[in-house]
Amino acid sequence: MKEREQLAKTLKPQWVWAIALGSAIGWGAFVQPSVWMGGSGPLGAIIGFSIGAVLMMIIAVSYGFLIENFPVSGGEFAYAFKGFGRNHAYIAGWFLVLGYTCIVALNASALALVLKYIFPAVAEQGYMYNIAGWDVYFVEILIASAALIAFAYMNLRGANLSGKIQFIFVICMIIGVLFLFVGAVMHPETAFSNLQPLYNPDISSWSSIILIVAIAPWAFVGFDNVPQAAEEFNFSPKKGFMLIIFSLICAGLIYVLMITATALAMPWQELVDSQPKWGTGDAMSGLFGNWGILILAVALCMGVFTGLNGFFVSSSRLLFAMGRAKIIPSVFGKLHSKYKTPYAGIIFTCIVCLITPWFGRQVLTWVVNMSSVGVTIAYIYTCVVAYKLFKWSRDSYNPIQAFSAVVAPFKKAFSMVGALTGVVFLGLLLIPSSPAFMGVPSLIALFIWIALGVVFYLIKGPEFRKIPKDEMEYLILGTERNDDTEKSG
Repeated sequence: MKEREQLAKTLKPQWVWAIALGSAIGWGAFVQPSVWMGGSGPLGAIIGFSIGAVLMMIIAVSYGFLIENFPVSGGEFAYAFKGFGRNHAYIAGWFLVLGYTCIVALNASALALVLKYIFPAVAEQGYMYNIAGWDVYFVEILIASAALIAFAYMNLRGANLSGKIQFIFVICMIIGVLFLFVGAVMHPETAFSNLQPLYNPDISSWSSIILIVAIAPWAFVGFDNVPQAAEEFNFSPKKGFMLIIFSLICAGLIYVLMITATALAMPWQELVDSQPKWGTGDAMSGLFGNWGILILAVALCMGVFTGLNGFFVSSSRLLFAMGRAKIIPSVFGKLHSKYKTPYAGIIFTCIVCLITPWFGRQVLTWVVNMSSVGVTIAYIYTCVVAYKLFKWSRDSYNPIQAFSAVVAPFKKAFSMVGALTGVVFLGLLLIPSSPAFMGVPSLIALFIWIALGVVFYLIKGPEFRKIPKDEMEYLILGTERNDDTEKSG
């Protein structure tokens, strides 16, 4: 068998944590709080995000186990192969490619939203056309395109550069969030009575909470970037689980702090009823003036930048793993001669995303909503594979391993609960009567993507299926075939 390409082990733990947290916190935490409160009320949104974070932590148990045992690029693509073979690996990979790419594009377009709010006269220059109710301006396209090209170039230069910058951006974002929250709490004109009523009075408190819980796969997507980077850890893969947990805790806190800071500024129903372009922006401007807008804009930009960078890392590593496995053209499985980065995946992601600003943000939102289905499917695959590999008990009389023997059944139970949670999330997205139904346009986009996947598989499948199983095991997992698929938990 031909020697497989491997990525250098250069990523430090704090960089990986920053990749996970920065990817999970994008533009939504700074733009959407008023929207979330409008549907669920302040406490409904806060409880919903808290429950969502806990559910993601349950799913993370499976990720931690699989990262430790299979520290390779590809993440869910590799796990699906280990558990169910190459066809399932293709399905998981196909959905994830779309999901990661769309999130890169959405983060780039969010920069134009910030400029439109702060400097509308600048952003709304060069009107071109209207798509699905969204006015497309040439300046917006330029802003999104410049960001995409800049982060593609940075990722092309190496994981060291992208990792360092990611960490700096995340720290700046956290400082901005803490300043806004503490400032809102300490401000003489704010009051916790502004959070009343705590839930949306038009629906039950339970429905208010579920409405937010249902978007957890979208709100916290990014922690699964950790397995995509596992091949590049310069530390033990065992730390992967705790890095994911810490990133989810921090992400949940950021959502809660931004919702609370927005609600404290004024009675939240008045804020929502005024139908602002940017509710949090109006709230911070009212409290702190231009300084509030500046700090919020900087924090938002840091969130957008970290999302761009983190998902560039993930999409390129996923494409690299699929190219190395010969599921997609082999050029994706090659590394840059100088920088040793998966250049083809980075360039491909950039080119595809450069197309999206021309269609307007509304159309892009439809596609991103649809891609949430793909991310949820990847969650399910990961949990089911972990359930398959975990044991209910650990056969060991070694006193040192006694704790592992006790914990083993809990891990298997967590993986089962994680898989069921993923199925529930999937149902909430796909069932029309669900409060989180993604909408007919997104459903149509999903069917189109599935059809494209079937066509591509019919073309590429015969070649893909001819690869011997031992070789496929080596290309994806980096090991020779091992018939003992049961791992102790």
